[in-house]
Amino acid sequence: MHAMPLPPRLKLVPPGAWVALAWSASTAFTFLARVRLPGEEAANELAATQFYRWDGLVVLTIACALALLGSVWLHRRPLGALALLLTAAAFLTTNLAAVAIQLAQFLAVDLALYFIAAGRPRRTGVAALCTALAVLVVWESLRLLCGWGIGTLEELTVALTAVVAWLLGDASHRTRAYGETLRARAATQAVTDERLRIAREMHDMVAHSIGIIALQAGAAARVVHTQPDAAREAMTAVETAGRETLSGLRRMLVALRHADQDQDQDQDQDQDQDQDQNRHRARGVAEADRLHPAEGLADLDRLAAATTAAGVRVDVHWKGARRQLPPEIDLSVFRIVQESITNVVRHAATPACRVTVDYLEEHVAVEVTDDGRGRGGTTDTGFGLVGMRERVALLHGEFTAGPRPEGGFRVTARLPVPATAATATAATVAA
Repeated sequence: MHAMPLPPRLKLVPPGAWVALAWSASTAFTFLARVRLPGEEAANELAATQFYRWDGLVVLTIACALALLGSVWLHRRPLGALALLLTAAAFLTTNLAAVAIQLAQFLAVDLALYFIAAGRPRRTGVAALCTALAVLVVWESLRLLCGWGIGTLEELTVALTAVVAWLLGDASHRTRAYGETLRARAATQAVTDERLRIAREMHDMVAHSIGIIALQAGAAARVVHTQPDAAREAMTAVETAGRETLSGLRRMLVALRHADQDQDQDQDQDQDQDQDQNRHRARGVAEADRLHPAEGLADLDRLAAATTAAGVRVDVHWKGARRQLPPEIDLSVFRIVQESITNVVRHAATPACRVTVDYLEEHVAVEVTDDGRGRGGTTDTGFGLVGMRERVALLHGEFTAGPRPEGGFRVTARLPVPATAATATAATVAA
Protein backbone atom coordinates (compact mmCIF):
# COMPACT_ATOMS: atom_id res chain seq x y z
CA MET A 1 0.00 0.00 0.00
CA HIS A 2 1.52 3.28 -1.12
CA ALA A 3 1.17 6.52 0.80
CA MET A 4 -0.69 9.27 -0.98
CA PRO A 5 1.81 11.95 -2.11
CA LEU A 6 1.48 15.46 -0.76
CA PRO A 7 0.07 18.15 -3.06
CA PRO A 8 2.81 20.32 -4.64
CA ARG A 9 1.85 23.39 -2.59
CA LEU A 10 2.17 21.51 0.71
CA LYS A 11 5.68 20.37 -0.26
CA LEU A 12 6.73 24.03 -0.36
CA VAL A 13 5.86 24.51 3.34
CA PRO A 14 9.12 24.24 5.37
CA PRO A 15 9.32 21.73 8.24
CA GLY A 16 9.69 24.54 10.78
CA ALA A 17 6.30 25.93 9.78
CA TRP A 18 4.66 22.54 10.37
CA VAL A 19 6.29 22.30 13.81
CA ALA A 20 5.13 25.82 14.73
CA LEU A 21 1.62 24.92 13.57
CA ALA A 22 1.67 21.75 15.67
CA TRP A 23 2.74 23.72 18.75
CA SER A 24 0.01 26.28 18.21
CA ALA A 25 -2.62 23.57 17.77
CA SER A 26 -1.47 21.68 20.90
CA THR A 27 -1.48 24.90 22.96
CA ALA A 28 -4.98 25.71 21.78
CA PHE A 29 -6.05 22.16 22.65
CA THR A 30 -4.56 22.57 26.14
CA PHE A 31 -6.78 25.62 26.76
CA LEU A 32 -9.87 23.95 25.30
CA ALA A 33 -9.39 20.97 27.61
CA ARG A 34 -9.57 23.28 30.65
CA VAL A 35 -12.74 25.17 29.79
CA ARG A 36 -16.30 23.88 29.64
CA LEU A 37 -17.25 23.53 26.01
CA PRO A 38 -20.86 23.67 24.78
CA GLY A 39 -22.67 20.43 25.61
CA GLU A 40 -20.34 19.52 28.50
CA GLU A 41 -21.21 19.64 32.18
CA ALA A 42 -17.62 20.38 33.21
CA ALA A 43 -14.18 20.84 31.72
CA ASN A 44 -12.17 17.70 30.93
CA GLU A 45 -9.17 18.94 32.92
CA LEU A 46 -9.00 21.12 36.00
CA ALA A 47 -6.97 24.28 35.50
CA ALA A 48 -3.98 24.77 37.81
CA THR A 49 -3.95 27.67 40.22
CA GLN A 50 -1.41 29.65 38.19
CA PHE A 51 -2.92 28.77 34.81
CA TYR A 52 -4.72 32.10 34.36
CA ARG A 53 -2.51 34.18 36.68
CA TRP A 54 0.15 36.57 35.50
CA ASP A 55 2.99 34.15 36.35
CA GLY A 56 1.26 31.39 34.40
CA LEU A 57 0.85 33.68 31.41
CA VAL A 58 4.55 34.61 31.59
CA VAL A 59 5.54 30.93 31.58
CA LEU A 60 3.20 30.35 28.64
CA THR A 61 4.76 33.26 26.75
CA ILE A 62 8.29 31.97 27.39
CA ALA A 63 7.32 28.45 26.30
CA CYS A 64 5.74 29.72 23.07
CA ALA A 65 8.76 31.90 22.33
CA LEU A 66 11.12 28.95 22.81
CA ALA A 67 8.96 26.72 20.63
CA LEU A 68 8.74 29.27 17.81
CA LEU A 69 12.49 29.88 17.98
CA GLY A 70 13.06 26.12 17.80
CA SER A 71 10.84 25.98 14.73
CA VAL A 72 13.01 28.62 13.06
CA TRP A 73 16.21 26.78 13.98
CA LEU A 74 15.00 23.38 12.81
CA HIS A 75 16.48 23.69 9.33
CA ARG A 76 19.91 25.00 10.39
CA ARG A 77 20.43 23.53 13.87
CA PRO A 78 18.19 20.47 14.27
CA LEU A 79 19.50 19.30 17.66
CA GLY A 80 19.46 22.82 19.10
CA ALA A 81 15.93 23.31 17.80
CA LEU A 82 14.84 20.05 19.43
CA ALA A 83 16.37 21.16 22.73
CA LEU A 84 14.32 24.38 22.60
CA LEU A 85 11.13 22.46 21.83
CA LEU A 86 11.75 20.07 24.72
CA THR A 87 12.38 23.01 27.07
CA ALA A 88 9.16 24.64 25.90
CA ALA A 89 7.23 21.43 26.55
CA ALA A 90 8.68 21.18 30.06
CA PHE A 91 7.87 24.85 30.81
CA LEU A 92 4.28 24.50 29.68
CA THR A 93 3.86 21.26 31.65
CA THR A 94 4.95 23.00 34.86
CA ASN A 95 2.25 25.57 34.17
CA LEU A 96 -0.33 22.76 34.10
CA ALA A 97 0.70 21.20 37.43
CA ALA A 98 0.65 17.77 35.71
CA VAL A 99 2.51 14.69 36.92
CA ALA A 100 3.92 13.95 33.44
CA ILE A 101 4.67 15.78 30.20
CA GLN A 102 1.42 15.56 28.28
CA LEU A 103 1.08 14.14 24.76
CA ALA A 104 -0.29 17.46 23.52
CA GLN A 105 2.86 19.27 24.68
CA PHE A 106 5.02 16.64 22.97
CA LEU A 107 3.25 16.85 19.58
CA ALA A 108 5.63 19.49 18.19
CA VAL A 109 8.60 17.44 19.46
CA ASP A 110 7.30 14.33 17.69
CA LEU A 111 6.93 16.23 14.43
CA ALA A 112 10.45 17.65 14.80
CA LEU A 113 11.78 14.12 15.40
CA TYR A 114 10.13 12.99 12.18
CA PHE A 115 11.67 15.79 10.10
CA ILE A 116 15.12 15.31 11.67
CA ALA A 117 15.08 11.57 11.03
CA ALA A 118 13.78 12.04 7.48
CA GLY A 119 16.11 14.81 6.37
CA ARG A 120 19.30 14.37 8.38
CA PRO A 121 21.95 11.64 8.68
CA ARG A 122 20.92 8.65 10.75
CA ARG A 123 23.37 9.56 13.50
CA THR A 124 21.66 12.91 13.97
CA GLY A 125 18.24 11.28 14.08
CA VAL A 126 19.32 8.75 16.70
CA ALA A 127 20.84 11.53 18.82
CA ALA A 128 17.58 13.49 18.60
CA LEU A 129 15.51 10.49 19.71
CA CYS A 130 17.84 9.73 22.63
CA THR A 131 17.65 13.38 23.72
CA ALA A 132 13.85 13.36 23.70
CA LEU A 133 13.65 10.11 25.66
CA ALA A 134 16.29 11.35 28.12
CA VAL A 135 14.19 14.45 28.89
CA LEU A 136 11.22 12.25 29.74
CA VAL A 137 13.36 10.07 32.05
CA VAL A 138 14.91 13.10 33.75
CA TRP A 139 11.48 14.66 34.28
CA GLU A 140 10.10 11.60 36.01
CA SER A 141 13.31 11.06 38.00
CA LEU A 142 13.29 14.61 39.37
CA ARG A 143 9.66 14.32 40.48
CA LEU A 144 10.43 10.98 42.09
CA LEU A 145 13.41 12.43 43.97
CA CYS A 146 11.27 15.30 45.21
CA GLY A 147 8.68 12.89 46.52
CA TRP A 148 6.00 13.96 44.06
CA GLY A 149 3.70 11.75 42.09
CA ILE A 150 4.68 10.56 38.61
CA GLY A 151 2.65 9.47 35.62
CA THR A 152 4.52 6.39 34.42
CA LEU A 153 1.87 5.20 31.96
CA GLU A 154 1.39 8.66 30.50
CA GLU A 155 5.12 9.09 30.04
CA LEU A 156 5.46 5.67 28.40
CA THR A 157 2.73 6.68 25.96
CA VAL A 158 4.55 9.90 25.11
CA ALA A 159 7.84 7.97 24.68
CA LEU A 160 6.09 5.51 22.35
CA THR A 161 4.83 8.33 20.13
CA ALA A 162 8.37 9.73 19.95
CA VAL A 163 9.76 6.36 18.85
CA VAL A 164 7.00 5.95 16.24
CA ALA A 165 7.67 9.44 14.88
CA TRP A 166 11.38 8.64 14.59
CA LEU A 167 10.69 5.32 12.89
CA LEU A 168 8.44 6.99 10.31
CA GLY A 169 11.08 9.63 9.60
CA ASP A 170 13.83 7.02 9.35
CA ALA A 171 11.71 4.99 6.92
CA SER A 172 11.17 8.10 4.80
CA HIS A 173 14.92 8.75 4.84
CA ARG A 174 15.68 5.20 3.74
CA THR A 175 13.07 5.34 0.98
CA ARG A 176 14.50 8.57 -0.40
CA ALA A 177 18.06 7.24 -0.21
CA TYR A 178 17.00 4.06 -2.01
CA GLY A 179 15.25 6.12 -4.69
CA GLU A 180 18.38 8.20 -5.23
CA THR A 181 20.42 5.01 -5.52
CA LEU A 182 18.01 3.65 -8.12
CA ARG A 183 18.13 6.91 -10.09
CA ALA A 184 21.94 6.92 -10.03
CA ARG A 185 21.99 3.28 -11.08
CA ALA A 186 19.50 3.99 -13.87
CA ALA A 187 21.62 6.90 -15.09
CA THR A 188 24.73 4.70 -15.11
CA GLN A 189 22.84 1.95 -16.91
CA ALA A 190 21.59 4.45 -19.48
CA VAL A 191 25.17 5.53 -20.20
CA THR A 192 26.24 1.88 -20.49
CA ASP A 193 23.35 1.08 -22.83
CA GLU A 194 24.24 4.07 -24.97
CA ARG A 195 27.86 2.96 -25.17
CA LEU A 196 26.81 -0.55 -26.14
CA ARG A 197 24.52 0.85 -28.80
CA ILE A 198 27.31 2.99 -30.21
CA ALA A 199 29.66 -0.01 -30.05
CA ARG A 200 27.21 -2.08 -32.09
CA GLU A 201 26.82 0.74 -34.61
CA MET A 202 30.59 1.12 -34.85
CA HIS A 203 31.15 -2.61 -35.28
CA ASP A 204 28.52 -2.94 -38.00
CA MET A 205 29.73 0.09 -39.90
CA VAL A 206 33.47 -0.61 -39.64
CA ALA A 207 33.21 -4.35 -40.31
CA HIS A 208 31.18 -3.78 -43.46
CA SER A 209 33.40 -0.98 -44.72
CA ILE A 210 36.62 -2.92 -44.08
CA GLY A 211 35.16 -5.93 -45.89
CA ILE A 212 34.33 -3.81 -48.92
CA ILE A 213 37.76 -2.17 -48.81
CA ALA A 214 39.46 -5.58 -48.69
CA LEU A 215 37.51 -6.81 -51.70
CA GLN A 216 38.16 -3.68 -53.74
CA ALA A 217 41.85 -3.62 -52.84
CA GLY A 218 42.21 -7.29 -53.79
CA ALA A 219 40.47 -6.72 -57.10
CA ALA A 220 42.68 -3.70 -57.82
CA ALA A 221 45.81 -5.71 -57.04
CA ARG A 222 44.80 -8.45 -59.47
CA VAL A 223 44.06 -6.18 -62.45
CA VAL A 224 46.45 -3.30 -61.81
CA HIS A 225 48.69 -4.33 -64.74
CA THR A 226 46.07 -5.70 -67.15
CA GLN A 227 43.15 -3.32 -66.52
CA PRO A 228 44.44 -0.06 -65.08
CA ASP A 229 41.06 1.68 -65.45
CA ALA A 230 39.28 -1.01 -63.43
CA ALA A 231 42.04 -0.87 -60.82
CA ARG A 232 41.68 2.89 -60.62
CA GLU A 233 37.91 2.57 -60.08
CA ALA A 234 38.47 -0.01 -57.38
CA MET A 235 40.96 2.18 -55.54
CA THR A 236 38.57 5.13 -55.83
CA ALA A 237 35.92 2.97 -54.18
CA VAL A 238 38.45 2.08 -51.47
CA GLU A 239 39.13 5.78 -50.86
CA THR A 240 35.42 6.59 -50.69
CA ALA A 241 34.71 3.75 -48.26
CA GLY A 242 37.69 4.75 -46.11
CA ARG A 243 36.57 8.38 -45.92
CA GLU A 244 33.02 7.39 -45.03
CA THR A 245 34.29 5.06 -42.31
CA LEU A 246 36.55 7.72 -40.82
CA SER A 247 33.70 10.22 -40.88
CA GLY A 248 31.40 7.79 -39.10
CA LEU A 249 34.05 7.02 -36.48
CA ARG A 250 34.56 10.72 -35.86
CA ARG A 251 30.83 11.27 -35.34
CA MET A 252 30.59 8.40 -32.88
CA LEU A 253 33.63 9.55 -30.91
CA VAL A 254 32.06 13.00 -30.62
CA ALA A 255 28.85 11.36 -29.35
CA LEU A 256 30.84 9.43 -26.74
CA ARG A 257 32.55 12.62 -25.61
CA HIS A 258 29.18 14.36 -25.18
CA ALA A 259 27.92 11.37 -23.17
CA ASP A 260 30.92 11.71 -20.82
CA GLN A 261 30.23 15.42 -20.33
CA ASP A 262 26.56 14.76 -19.54
CA GLN A 263 27.50 12.05 -17.02
CA ASP A 264 29.94 14.39 -15.24
CA GLN A 265 27.29 17.09 -15.00
CA ASP A 266 24.82 14.57 -13.54
CA GLN A 267 27.31 13.60 -10.85
CA ASP A 268 27.97 17.23 -9.87
CA GLN A 269 24.33 18.25 -9.51
CA ASP A 270 22.44 17.11 -6.42
CA GLN A 271 19.24 19.13 -6.81
CA ASP A 272 16.54 18.88 -9.48
CA GLN A 273 17.97 15.51 -10.50
CA ASP A 274 14.93 14.31 -12.37
CA GLN A 275 14.70 17.49 -14.45
CA ASP A 276 18.41 17.32 -15.27
CA GLN A 277 18.19 13.73 -16.39
CA ASN A 278 15.21 14.48 -18.62
CA ARG A 279 17.02 17.44 -20.14
CA HIS A 280 20.20 15.44 -20.72
CA ARG A 281 18.23 12.56 -22.17
CA ALA A 282 16.43 14.87 -24.60
CA ARG A 283 19.70 16.55 -25.53
CA GLY A 284 21.32 13.14 -26.04
CA VAL A 285 18.54 12.06 -28.38
CA ALA A 286 18.83 15.30 -30.35
CA GLU A 287 22.62 14.92 -30.47
CA ALA A 288 22.31 11.35 -31.67
CA ASP A 289 19.87 12.39 -34.40
CA ARG A 290 22.30 15.06 -35.53
CA LEU A 291 25.48 13.00 -35.34
CA HIS A 292 24.41 9.59 -36.57
CA PRO A 293 23.44 8.94 -40.20
CA ALA A 294 19.74 8.22 -40.56
CA GLU A 295 20.22 4.85 -42.28
CA GLY A 296 17.42 2.38 -42.84
CA LEU A 297 15.84 0.04 -45.33
CA ALA A 298 15.68 2.91 -47.81
CA ASP A 299 19.49 2.56 -48.07
CA LEU A 300 19.38 -1.20 -48.70
CA ASP A 301 19.57 -0.85 -52.48
CA ARG A 302 22.60 1.41 -52.13
CA LEU A 303 24.24 -1.13 -49.81
CA ALA A 304 23.54 -3.93 -52.28
CA ALA A 305 24.97 -1.90 -55.16
CA ALA A 306 28.16 -1.10 -53.25
CA THR A 307 28.68 -4.74 -52.26
CA THR A 308 27.94 -5.92 -55.80
CA ALA A 309 30.50 -3.45 -57.15
CA ALA A 310 33.01 -4.91 -54.69
CA GLY A 311 32.59 -8.40 -56.14
CA VAL A 312 29.77 -10.09 -54.21
CA ARG A 313 26.38 -9.80 -55.90
CA VAL A 314 23.50 -9.00 -53.56
CA ASP A 315 19.98 -9.76 -54.81
CA VAL A 316 17.29 -7.90 -52.87
CA HIS A 317 13.69 -9.14 -52.89
CA TRP A 318 10.83 -7.15 -51.36
CA LYS A 319 7.58 -8.76 -50.24
CA GLY A 320 4.43 -7.13 -48.99
CA ALA A 321 3.45 -3.48 -49.11
CA ARG A 322 6.47 -1.36 -48.21
CA ARG A 323 5.67 1.10 -45.46
CA GLN A 324 7.32 3.45 -42.99
CA LEU A 325 8.69 1.64 -39.94
CA PRO A 326 9.59 3.10 -36.54
CA PRO A 327 13.17 4.46 -36.65
CA GLU A 328 14.63 1.92 -34.22
CA ILE A 329 13.14 -1.02 -36.15
CA ASP A 330 14.11 0.43 -39.52
CA LEU A 331 17.72 0.94 -38.40
CA SER A 332 17.95 -2.48 -36.72
CA VAL A 333 16.74 -4.35 -39.80
CA PHE A 334 19.22 -2.45 -41.96
CA ARG A 335 22.10 -3.22 -39.55
CA ILE A 336 21.17 -6.92 -39.46
CA VAL A 337 21.25 -7.08 -43.24
CA GLN A 338 24.50 -5.10 -43.37
CA GLU A 339 26.24 -7.37 -40.85
CA SER A 340 24.95 -10.49 -42.58
CA ILE A 341 26.30 -9.28 -45.93
CA THR A 342 29.61 -8.46 -44.24
CA ASN A 343 29.83 -12.04 -42.96
CA VAL A 344 29.11 -13.32 -46.45
CA VAL A 345 31.89 -11.15 -47.89
CA ARG A 346 34.40 -12.17 -45.22
CA HIS A 347 33.61 -15.84 -44.62
CA ALA A 348 31.21 -17.41 -47.12
CA ALA A 349 33.56 -17.66 -50.15
CA THR A 350 30.61 -17.21 -52.50
CA PRO A 351 30.00 -14.73 -55.32
CA ALA A 352 26.38 -13.98 -54.38
CA CYS A 353 23.82 -13.82 -51.60
CA ARG A 354 20.10 -13.13 -51.36
CA VAL A 355 18.26 -10.67 -49.11
CA THR A 356 14.49 -10.94 -48.60
CA VAL A 357 12.52 -8.29 -46.74
CA ASP A 358 8.91 -9.21 -45.99
CA TYR A 359 6.45 -6.60 -44.70
CA LEU A 360 3.82 -8.52 -42.75
CA GLU A 361 0.77 -7.09 -41.01
CA GLU A 362 2.26 -6.99 -37.50
CA HIS A 363 5.89 -7.84 -38.18
CA VAL A 364 8.74 -7.17 -40.54
CA ALA A 365 10.90 -10.17 -41.42
CA VAL A 366 14.30 -10.30 -43.07
CA GLU A 367 16.30 -13.24 -44.38
CA VAL A 368 19.85 -13.34 -45.73
CA THR A 369 21.03 -16.59 -47.36
CA ASP A 370 24.06 -17.71 -49.33
CA ASP A 371 25.33 -20.88 -50.98
CA GLY A 372 28.89 -20.53 -49.85
CA ARG A 373 31.08 -23.19 -48.34
CA GLY A 374 32.36 -20.99 -45.51
CA ARG A 375 31.24 -21.59 -41.93
CA GLY A 376 32.00 -18.13 -40.63
CA GLY A 377 28.57 -17.81 -39.05
CA THR A 378 29.21 -20.70 -36.70
CA THR A 379 32.90 -20.25 -35.97
CA ASP A 380 33.10 -16.48 -35.90
CA THR A 381 34.49 -15.35 -32.56
CA GLY A 382 33.70 -11.68 -33.14
CA PHE A 383 30.62 -9.71 -32.17
CA GLY A 384 28.62 -9.87 -35.42
CA LEU A 385 26.05 -12.52 -34.53
CA VAL A 386 26.04 -11.43 -30.89
CA GLY A 387 25.26 -7.85 -31.90
CA MET A 388 22.45 -8.94 -34.22
CA ARG A 389 20.95 -11.14 -31.52
CA GLU A 390 21.11 -8.26 -29.00
CA ARG A 391 19.40 -5.89 -31.43
CA VAL A 392 16.53 -8.31 -31.99
CA ALA A 393 16.20 -9.12 -28.28
CA LEU A 394 15.94 -5.43 -27.37
CA LEU A 395 13.00 -5.11 -29.79
CA HIS A 396 11.34 -8.33 -28.52
CA GLY A 397 11.81 -10.12 -31.84
CA GLU A 398 13.01 -13.54 -33.02
CA PHE A 399 16.47 -14.28 -34.41
CA THR A 400 18.04 -17.40 -35.89
CA ALA A 401 21.38 -18.00 -37.61
CA GLY A 402 22.93 -21.24 -38.76
CA PRO A 403 23.96 -23.47 -41.66
CA ARG A 404 21.38 -24.48 -44.25
CA PRO A 405 20.73 -28.20 -44.85
CA GLU A 406 21.35 -27.74 -48.58
CA GLY A 407 24.57 -25.81 -47.92
CA GLY A 408 25.41 -22.23 -47.19
CA PHE A 409 24.22 -20.09 -44.30
CA ARG A 410 20.98 -18.39 -43.32
CA VAL A 411 20.26 -15.44 -41.04
CA THR A 412 16.64 -14.61 -40.21
CA ALA A 413 15.10 -11.95 -38.01
CA ARG A 414 11.48 -11.18 -37.25
CA LEU A 415 10.67 -7.91 -35.49
CA PRO A 416 7.22 -6.88 -34.22
CA VAL A 417 5.88 -3.56 -35.47
CA PRO A 418 3.87 -1.59 -32.86
CA ALA A 419 0.19 -1.29 -33.63
CA THR A 420 0.38 2.50 -33.37
CA ALA A 421 2.97 2.60 -36.15
CA ALA A 422 0.90 0.35 -38.38
CA THR A 423 -2.20 2.45 -37.76
CA ALA A 424 -0.35 5.67 -38.52
CA THR A 425 1.02 4.20 -41.74
CA ALA A 426 -2.45 3.02 -42.82
CA ALA A 427 -3.87 6.46 -42.13
CA THR A 428 -1.10 8.08 -44.19
CA VAL A 429 -1.74 5.74 -47.12
CA ALA A 430 -5.50 6.35 -46.92
CA ALA A 431 -4.93 10.11 -46.91
